Amino acid sequence: MLETINWIERYFDEVTDAVFIFKEEHLLVSNQLAKDLEDELNIDPNYLAEVANTSVKQKLSPSDDCFKCSIRNMMKEISIPITLANDKPHPLEYFLIYHVIDADNHVFSLTLKSRGIIERMDQVAQQRQLNQYVNRAHEEERKKISADLHDSIAQGVYSAIMGVRRLQEEHLDEASTQALARIIERQLTDTLTEVKGMALDIRPSVLDNFGLLPALRVLAQRTEENSGIDVDVVGKANTDQLSTNVQSVLYRIAQESIHNALKHAQATEISILLVAHDHFINLEVIDNGVGFDVPKHRQFNGRSLGLMNMNERVKALNGSFEIISAPGNGTTVTAKFPVTSLKGEH
Repeated sequence: MLETINWIERYFDEVTDAVFIFKEEHLLVSNQLAKDLEDELNIDPNYLAEVANTSVKQKLSPSDDCFKCSIRNMMKEISIPITLANDKPHPLEYFLIYHVIDADNHVFSLTLKSRGIIERMDQVAQQRQLNQYVNRAHEEERKKISADLHDSIAQGVYSAIMGVRRLQEEHLDEASTQALARIIERQLTDTLTEVKGMALDIRPSVLDNFGLLPALRVLAQRTEENSGIDVDVVGKANTDQLSTNVQSVLYRIAQESIHNALKHAQATEISILLVAHDHFINLEVIDNGVGFDVPKHRQFNGRSLGLMNMNERVKALNGSFEIISAPGNGTTVTAKFPVTSLKGEH
């Protein structure tokens, strides 16, 4: 038992956060880091306790004067932003964590955690989560391409090979030979069309050769042909000054937005607007579909994964991304990039 107490005391002294434990407003014990901060920054622990209790009272807004009763019924822990060493060249920003240990006797701890460290940890965690989502999206795309290659392209090529073998191995008359040759040619033509379609989905050559606006018009035409849905493209933007990366992202946003409108929104009309202003370029994809509750789709499913992927691609290039939608009111997806920051990018 004594050894266990020694371990607890050692951990308490070596923990990387400053910890103060109070009863009422009286300091009972503090760890080594708390004592060091007390000396170096001239911190009064009673001041910290006063700040914490004031914040707790404000958060609780008790209807009576029974503060201990309120404490007993409150959440076990709250976080209070606080800045120390205001009189120094570099003030220190912390979170003051108020934790209830014994509500009946009003024993509580105050822990000082560096806001910078917490924010960096949050950023690392968010980046790891984002990497997982992006990797999942890439893996799903690879699966789709693999399935298309196997189910469609490979089968078409295999059928053509079997037809060629028949031409080589069987003694067919002239009419049968010509008929089989036409079948093989049709199979190869269909397969070539599918290959071109896959290549266009992955990256349209018109985007590289002619720019964003023509690529959006080709995308709209293909969508109309394949789905029967009306897709209009309206634009007066000269996209020559846009970097290749930005044009690619804007194209992908239009592509993903159209995909969502067809798959999820039951839209019958889609409009793509591309407008250049003095300092930014703006893309809007508007559909008249059933719409959706945007906050609910922040949970990660197939649809929100595509939306998050779009959002992160835009943010990575210093753009802004917004989705406006509500059940029954359609959806508008907007991406905006500052033009000045794009010049010179490659």
